[in-house]
Amino acid sequence: MTKKNIIILMMDGGRLDRALNSNIFNKLKSKSIFFSNSITYGPHTIAAMHAVFSGSYGSRTGTNSYWSTFKFKKEKFKTLTEYLHENEYYTHADVINQLVLPKQGFDNYIVHDELHDDLIERHTNLLEQIQKKTVEGKSFFLYLHYSKIHTGIMNEVLKKYDNFSDEFFSNKEQNELRYDKLFEASEEYLNKMLEKIHELNLNENSIILVMSDHGVSIGEKIGERAYGAFCYDYTLRTITHFMIPGLDTHEIKQQIRTIDFMPTILDLLEIPLDHSKSDLDGVSLLPLIKGDSFQELYAFSETGNPLHEKAPPKEPNVKSLRTSNWKLIFNEHSNTKELYNLKLDPNEITNLIDTEKEIELTLWKEMRQILEKRN
Repeated sequence: MTKKNIIILMMDGGRLDRALNSNIFNKLKSKSIFFSNSITYGPHTIAAMHAVFSGSYGSRTGTNSYWSTFKFKKEKFKTLTEYLHENEYYTHADVINQLVLPKQGFDNYIVHDELHDDLIERHTNLLEQIQKKTVEGKSFFLYLHYSKIHTGIMNEVLKKYDNFSDEFFSNKEQNELRYDKLFEASEEYLNKMLEKIHELNLNENSIILVMSDHGVSIGEKIGERAYGAFCYDYTLRTITHFMIPGLDTHEIKQQIRTIDFMPTILDLLEIPLDHSKSDLDGVSLLPLIKGDSFQELYAFSETGNPLHEKAPPKEPNVKSLRTSNWKLIFNEHSNTKELYNLKLDPNEITNLIDTEKEIELTLWKEMRQILEKRN
């Protein structure tokens, strides 16, 4: 008997708040297990997706910045794709560029033209082609990267403004309209993909993950006109819907991490971990999905703030540790800290550093322990 297929629909730059107010995404809630408090490791695609595919933080795998794809410690960390390939899956990725995913274990790793390709047409055709694998009795893993939000932000924001442009930060309404137009196109894409998946009956024998890698700024904080400079929730909170045949649909509000996706998928497929490799930072969410007691774990994130430089630094200089209620941010470049009560201050406006010493010290101690685990 073949194992379930895996389909990942990755909405590059998809903001959670937009998904929460979307008819398409809200319709998906009734068909999926929706994690409404899912936190990315990296607020930019390269670090975020290497963490997803390795189940581990980039501080350990080596891929922790824009520049470190080739520093991924493939001899120590086995990727999701490698596990699937070893279990006789056909593995195919359609991606935005050569750098965003670890390539180990892929039968096909294809880069689309984000400026010109019609991704609805391209990816529905891919679904039709790969559906034939099930007819042949072979399970498949298909990763589809929706890149058009990224493309719009690149052309309309990154190429026009810097992280301190008055013109950008003084026009939040325009920024929102720009982003909303891009997000609406992603809704159309998602709707077409889900329709095609159902048309091909792939929903009956496939685990489908609809996710985003990070969010995008619409001008909330001066110093970040897109993503990758800060560790605030508008880029750290991500879209996460798991469609799992045979499991009841519901919303899970407890904080989880995107590094938990890989061990969850392996657990669902009953594929054991390779203990000759480094331990994962992520854990299987299957007990939480099934309603069992599940301790909330700290979510660690980091990024490289370019400050007034044109390019981000080679190593992260901003780090955060988050629970459902609190977040500590350490700005290594200025040796400053920020502490936010996320329940009372979800927009992270009031820095409570030095006023809540006990929680600050607890989070700082945990952050230091994570950083000391570097391989």
